[in-house]
Amino acid sequence: MDQNTGKIIAFSGQTSSKSLDSALFEAIRMAEALIFASSEPVSARHLRDKLPNDVDTATVLTELQKLYSVRGVNLIRVGDGWAFRTASDLSFLLARDQVQQKKLSRAALEVLAIIAYHQPVTRAEMEDIRGVETAKGTLDTLLETGWVRMRGRRKTPGRPVTYGTTEGFLDHFGLGEIRDLPGMDELRGAGLLSARLPANLHIPQPPADPGLYGDDEEPLTDIDLEELGLLTPKVEDD
Repeated sequence: MDQNTGKIIAFSGQTSSKSLDSALFEAIRMAEALIFASSEPVSARHLRDKLPNDVDTATVLTELQKLYSVRGVNLIRVGDGWAFRTASDLSFLLARDQVQQKKLSRAALEVLAIIAYHQPVTRAEMEDIRGVETAKGTLDTLLETGWVRMRGRRKTPGRPVTYGTTEGFLDHFGLGEIRDLPGMDELRGAGLLSARLPANLHIPQPPADPGLYGDDEEPLTDIDLEELGLLTPKVEDD
């Protein structure tokens, strides 16, 4: 610590060091500890609740991200949360130690892509887009991966369940938010789209905040969760 100015000198990942206020530096250390100790991405709201009231959480996260920008692990945003992840250029070091996972079928990948780009979307809407029936087992497989969730019910006759992606989906595919999904030009540039696609084909832009419910959608109730097997019914005491 600089005895004259009360500043702490910390490297911020830039070409030169940057002087940080001692209170800010301490808040950065606290945020670092909270995120490091958590097995799940930590939300900015949770950090605000834990950090001193006189520090700006956004500034803390920006500085912490800079500190780790040249390290073996980086601080990245995952949906509404923040997490430490292996630097992308070093991911090959861990590839040998990863457990071989079962590959998703072509049908599952197609359904996953539809959910990601069209969410919230019902099973009937998926089938309309694909032109074929969507097997229950395909949706069950995607739900088991933790990348897809039942999010609500459509306000239409029959109240069909709507599906959307999770923060686990963003984390696995390295996306800060759902709108970071590649668009038509990016997919074509990566060679992932056929040159013989229909001229009127378009890829919709995912919602800015997939956590919000639209006017034609409502959240799942406890009764819905019980019917879908997502909530154990309460047993009344005698």
